Amino acid sequence: MLSPADRNLDTLRRWAALLDTAFRVPGTGIRFGLDPILGLIPGIGDLATPVLSVLLLVHAARVRVPKVVLARMVINAIVDFAVGAIPVVGDLFDFGWKSNAWNLALLERHARPGVPPTRGDWIFVIACVAIVVLAALVPLIVVAWLLRHVSLF
Repeated sequence: MLSPADRNLDTLRRWAALLDTAFRVPGTGIRFGLDPILGLIPGIGDLATPVLSVLLLVHAARVRVPKVVLARMVINAIVDFAVGAIPVVGDLFDFGWKSNAWNLALLERHARPGVPPTRGDWIFVIACVAIVVLAALVPLIVVAWLLRHVSLF
């Protein structure tokens, strides 16, 4: 029987694969997931990856991934959000930038199960999650502001 941590990791693996590598372009080794497809849906599509990124970061804190690795995971996620927010270019970018799969690999490589996270670890992770959430919300806030303040007529 799997422990709760192992079940959580298994679920994260499935979601990362679904978003980043679920499909293969026939006749090639090129893999992609639902992330670039969902990215075509304005607003909603750009939220799938941030949600998984936050879940990966929380799990990484639980298994005591070093802070420098957590920071790298945040950078991967922010690059995904920042470039992914650019219409068309961001959707094409998502075919090659697989932040979920990379962050999962970092988590699995650097996990230290059985060592409980410290209060400082959680503070760092909460700060990282806040950065990820802000990075994901900035494009939506900018678009909302533009729609409200810029008149096309």
